Amino acid sequence: MNRRKFISRSAMASAAIGATSILPSAIRASVVAPSDTLNVALIGCRSMGFGDLEQHLSYPDVKCVALCDVDDTILNKRAAEVREKFNQDPKLYKDFRKLLEQKDIDAVIIGTPDHWHCLITVYALQAGKDVYVEKPMANTIEECNIMVKATQRYNHIVQVGQQQRSGIIFQKAVELVKSGNIGKLRKINIWANFNYGIGPEIVPDETVPQGLDYDMWLGPAPLRSFNPSRLHGMWRMFWDYGGGLVSDWGVHLLDIALWAGDIRTAPEKVLVYAGNTSSAKRSRETFDAMTVCYPQKDFAINFDVNAGVQHGPYNSPYGITFVGDKATLQADRSKLQVYPEWDESENKFKTEEYKITDGKESHREHAGNFIECVKSRTTPACPPEVGRAAAMHVHIPNIAGRVGESILLWDDAGNRFTNSEAANKLITPVYREPWSLPKI
Repeated sequence: MNRRKFISRSAMASAAIGATSILPSAIRASVVAPSDTLNVALIGCRSMGFGDLEQHLSYPDVKCVALCDVDDTILNKRAAEVREKFNQDPKLYKDFRKLLEQKDIDAVIIGTPDHWHCLITVYALQAGKDVYVEKPMANTIEECNIMVKATQRYNHIVQVGQQQRSGIIFQKAVELVKSGNIGKLRKINIWANFNYGIGPEIVPDETVPQGLDYDMWLGPAPLRSFNPSRLHGMWRMFWDYGGGLVSDWGVHLLDIALWAGDIRTAPEKVLVYAGNTSSAKRSRETFDAMTVCYPQKDFAINFDVNAGVQHGPYNSPYGITFVGDKATLQADRSKLQVYPEWDESENKFKTEEYKITDGKESHREHAGNFIECVKSRTTPACPPEVGRAAAMHVHIPNIAGRVGESILLWDDAGNRFTNSEAANKLITPVYREPWSLPKI
């Protein structure tokens, strides 16, 4: 595809169509010329990856030309859904390297487990593709660094799937904080309480299911016997593939705190309690309870995680509050409310009340932002530098818990912890042969 032609003409096509959502396939085919189409491929088709693909395909100038998954059952199911819902017939792959050889692919969506994000992103950039990669950006600190360097070197568009940056609720929250509406920012409190964080039931190892390329699923991760508790979705609860509830929800909520506080770097200091306090016996390596404090120059960010429960402040299992000297602002994906402080001397509120009660998920808007940035070659809502900052704020406390440190001090320029050699050993992953950590 002639990319310059696509960039110039697809903007006009989008304007003509307007902000339409999912259109019938016959209409889609009739209003978008082939030269105006963005061809995307999905690697990792089961859950969030396929959801991301559907959001991209809700825009009429996007076409799915390839799917890749190591599980035949999932791959064939998703291919059938793409044909039925969007009248498109993508090529199918079990090895992402073969997919990246397909010349008509313009952008790749990565929905794999976290331990694959870095390697696939770098390979895709080297193949000349733009990338939409799910959060957290990578599973380790050094992989985050590599992805930032690779994006800069190969000069392509990379969007990290921290979609709350594209939603009206959190955009408004950040606007109100930065404008001084709640006064001087004193504290940010974050919580995430979800049942699934305690992990799956304990089950014995099994033989590898037919049609699953388990060796490819493991990829650069250490060789382990197959156990279904470490597969679909629940891989998040094992260090080789994910970081538990802390990294699954933490990057979303911490990202908004960092955005409001104009923070784009790793934390210099973290204070951490990490443990497993639930009485439920589960298959899990990650922590089910964590409390973290990130001291800033003139305010603090506090992050609290409880797996196995679903209740939290403001009647929400997750959320964020910005505490100022004029008001407290609370937000989650469905609502936002400003609670003003009362001024005794003036006999009035210190600022105005404000609320939004009809918020919604913003996955589609985040995909749309990526599409527009591919057209315009401009920086997306969540570039790798932003994704790295959020990921570092979850990787560092996870590392603290793993090595038994209550305080970790981080030197971002030196890319090392200054008070724990045990923590330094967890900065860079050891890839299983024949895979190797990319060098940029």
